[in-house]
Amino acid sequence: MKEILQKIEKEKKQMEFKKRMVLVICAVLLCVSFIISMNTGYSQLSPSDTLRTLFGGGTEKENLVLFKFRLPRIVISMLVGAGLAVAGCVIQSVSGNQLAEPGLLGINAGAGLAVILFVISSGGSVGTSVFSLPFLALLGAAGAAFVIYMLAYKRGQGIAPLRLILTGVAVQAGISALTTVLVIRLDEKQFDFVANWQAGSIWGSNWNFVLSLLPWMIILLPIVFYKGKVLDVLNLGEDVAKGLGVSVERERGILLMLSVALAASCVSVSGGIGFVGLIAPHLSKRLVGPRHSILLPASAMTGAVLVSAADTLGRIILQPAELPTGIMIAVIGAPYFLYLLAKSR
Repeated sequence: MKEILQKIEKEKKQMEFKKRMVLVICAVLLCVSFIISMNTGYSQLSPSDTLRTLFGGGTEKENLVLFKFRLPRIVISMLVGAGLAVAGCVIQSVSGNQLAEPGLLGINAGAGLAVILFVISSGGSVGTSVFSLPFLALLGAAGAAFVIYMLAYKRGQGIAPLRLILTGVAVQAGISALTTVLVIRLDEKQFDFVANWQAGSIWGSNWNFVLSLLPWMIILLPIVFYKGKVLDVLNLGEDVAKGLGVSVERERGILLMLSVALAASCVSVSGGIGFVGLIAPHLSKRLVGPRHSILLPASAMTGAVLVSAADTLGRIILQPAELPTGIMIAVIGAPYFLYLLAKSR
């Protein structure tokens, strides 16, 4: 009996080691993606040029390309990827629906509508108001989430996964229709902004946008990671969670608001990027399993790598033109969503 227990303990330690190695590999991939992105673009910078510029030895052109254009965009793409992936992971766990994610449920659309309304009212330029964008996006996303929750909730039954998806798709369609009505009245400058936003272009690519998004990530991500054990308990079922002393409805509400805030702040600077919150958690779960203490950080790094790689590819495929990051991710995400949908049947 003692030998069996020792064998089980040994296998458990080996499994934990493998999962932690996956996190290390994800971190390495994130660093590699960062380095490749710095060296990729219409204006060529070799690795030696990039390294020299980072340490203050670059020319005026090299400093301009690296510090003003590339680095802010790379940082934003990674922050957005991490935020959307973690938001999707939380929504999937709380709702019990593996097909749920902020983009499909209309949360991103609600946040985007608020940002679009603000930019239209300001004449197509955010100017010094960039730091208010996450707050405006949060209002729009929270409004959409509230409508979806109220329509999907049924007394005595809670929220059925299928009803949640259908309600989210319906709300998203309604918001898209409203956006289309607004587009009809736009001038050329405003129309260009809306078109770029809907395509998921990293439009807020300067350090002001980084500074507007970074505090939200620094505050929200650690809170969500801290709530990992609560997510594990919620996954055991409502009755078991209540038996263990967890206030199920309160914790669900807190976690949903955290995920909505994460998604909204990311959308405010990235545009309508979808599928990240669907793909990254699924890939991470296959690699590290369902325990959220490891799954949430793995999802964050996977999402960061995914958006960063998509943005880099979008910059080089049709040079000197660019493909929006959202389109690049949709090329992968749409077939993957159909695969998951067919598999869930």
